[in-house]
Amino acid sequence: MSSQQVFPEWLKVRLPGDGGQGPVSQVIRQHNLRTVCRSAACPNIGHCYGSGTATFLILGGVCTRACRFCAVPGGLLAAPDPEEPAQLTAAAKELGLRHVVITSVSRDDLPDGGAAHFAACIRRLHAELPELSVEVLVPDFQGCQAAAAQVLYERPEVFNHNIETVPRLYPTVRPAADYRRSLAVLRQAAGHGGMIKSGLMVGLGESEEEVIAVLHDLWAAGVTMLTIGQYLRPSASHMAVAKFVHPDQFANYAALAEQIGFTQVASGPLVRSSYQAAEFWTAAKTNAGRLQSCSKDY
Repeated sequence: MSSQQVFPEWLKVRLPGDGGQGPVSQVIRQHNLRTVCRSAACPNIGHCYGSGTATFLILGGVCTRACRFCAVPGGLLAAPDPEEPAQLTAAAKELGLRHVVITSVSRDDLPDGGAAHFAACIRRLHAELPELSVEVLVPDFQGCQAAAAQVLYERPEVFNHNIETVPRLYPTVRPAADYRRSLAVLRQAAGHGGMIKSGLMVGLGESEEEVIAVLHDLWAAGVTMLTIGQYLRPSASHMAVAKFVHPDQFANYAALAEQIGFTQVASGPLVRSSYQAAEFWTAAKTNAGRLQSCSKDY
């Protein structure tokens, strides 16, 4: 992150604790894998690696888009690694994971946006680790419903696609994406059942009214699990932070989301879409079970 940023007290966190030598780092290197924790410079990497978890990044480490908030670089693209599903499964076994989160760079160069590779990873994990729950955080596949359907066919326990920001800021923040297209991906996933999740960043210049409007759009699209976190500038070449949102405002967003009907909400300065995902999933299952048994609104 840029050294010019002055962080408020509530955003000061410990540096990663394993120094690249802990069990998670070793397993990742051994199996030639990547994590979004490192690639996207996540502030929670020390906690997650120290807890024996990570969010796996498939389809290479180079993105075809140039979102102004993201630390993942552009550059030369490589073909998907056919060994990656097996290596991912082996790593999950060695780490003793019960819940695996898989995300990817955007691969607009591939005809299906990498959907078949996502599907292969889910299929391999479910086949070899039947007690494992799988969460995918997918790109928009350029709006191709057939591509998204390949992922949904494998029935991941959680289907996540981040809306990221309010529609007014899309041309500035993520010019290669489209707000309505992302909502359509989530709506398609909700039509297949299962847990549907999305997340957005604040501190990019949005208003409270715009955030609330996005929450209503996500709920209407079928999203039930929601994350809201503070945007942090990865480098001086990325968008500047417009505002460091106070924790009280995050609590307010959480209360509003719960009033709308979201069954699981994580809202806080350091919340990220896959942070403590296993606990989030467990709580969501409990809430879903209570909803079914009580047959009343949450």
